[in-house]
Amino acid sequence: MARVATGTGATLALATVALAATGTAGHAADSYTVRDGDTLSAIAKRAGTSVRAIAADNALADPSRIRAGQVLRLPSATAAAPGASVTAAPASGTYTVRTGDTVSAIAARHGTSVQAVVAANGLDSRAFIRAGQTLVLPGAGGAAPAAPAPAAAAATGGTYTVRGGDTVSAIAARHGTTVQAVVAANGLDSRAFIRAGQTLVLPGAAAPAAAAAPAAVTSGLVGNTFAGRTYPEHVVASANQNKANLLAAGVPSRDAMQAKVAATARSMGVDPALAQAIAFQESGFNHSAVSPANAIGTMQVIPSSGEWASQMVGRPLNLLHPDDNVVAGVAILRSLVRSSPDLPTAIASYYQGASSVKRNGMYADTRRYVANVQTLMTRFR
Repeated sequence: MARVATGTGATLALATVALAATGTAGHAADSYTVRDGDTLSAIAKRAGTSVRAIAADNALADPSRIRAGQVLRLPSATAAAPGASVTAAPASGTYTVRTGDTVSAIAARHGTSVQAVVAANGLDSRAFIRAGQTLVLPGAGGAAPAAPAPAAAAATGGTYTVRGGDTVSAIAARHGTTVQAVVAANGLDSRAFIRAGQTLVLPGAAAPAAAAAPAAVTSGLVGNTFAGRTYPEHVVASANQNKANLLAAGVPSRDAMQAKVAATARSMGVDPALAQAIAFQESGFNHSAVSPANAIGTMQVIPSSGEWASQMVGRPLNLLHPDDNVVAGVAILRSLVRSSPDLPTAIASYYQGASSVKRNGMYADTRRYVANVQTLMTRFR
């Protein structure tokens, strides 16, 4: 995945994760005819509504299956709101984390916010959670008190312009602040979603010394060459920062990551043997692996490909998070399998990039990669 690009030329429809039907159907205010290249998330954003509301209003059994020419009923933004707020109750509750969960997804499902969940559970700046962990869930009314906490430090902060591949957790860690502080200071929604070019206010860290600590461990962890290629200094610097973050956070065992890959592939309709073979070839199921190209984690996904995967699954994916990393890799693999003429081309595209394979054919190292993966698939049957 070190060189995979998003420009496959395939018409990709959005796949939402754990989409729940709501009782908001019947509030449609308009209609829209799907065009080539449309995704449900893009349509929802333009219409000022949500993926879930459109899926409910149109009885979409599989929101990943929208096609050019299809006419969709579009609920209004105000009509979509009741469905989103049904689960939001002033009283707090608890939730047991399941494999594949993220704080942003949990917050969205329960009508609260990332910062409220982080504050209520004392999570760190990465908002890191694990399967089996029990979280306190503040109600929608309980989300507001979390915001004032970072305000006192805001006077010592600055601003930051988001670059491709950035996440709120990585930005917060680099600048000695927290996810909830950045979310609150910038009025971000429960997904903590940011875009390249966006300017963020950075609340200052409460303890300046804490912000300086990561600098001592974020160099020399990753080299600058891979497969005979030398990568730009800023790419290698990001790779070192991501490697340091993974080492500091701790990662699941290789056996645990293998199990995640197999389970995620099954749930997303991808051959588990193929997904496991790719993961083993890429990282040996080692989630702390980061390449000089800034390919991250078990599935070795680069940030730009992570953005593409986020669009496909309908939510931001944090490539440092073990579950999100696997979801990203499997989503990309699923798309490549669907859009490629055969399996070897799909495997090659994961490594070399679909547009490069189409334009240049398979490089020598790509052919070796494909052969290795196909051999490994027999091991995971």
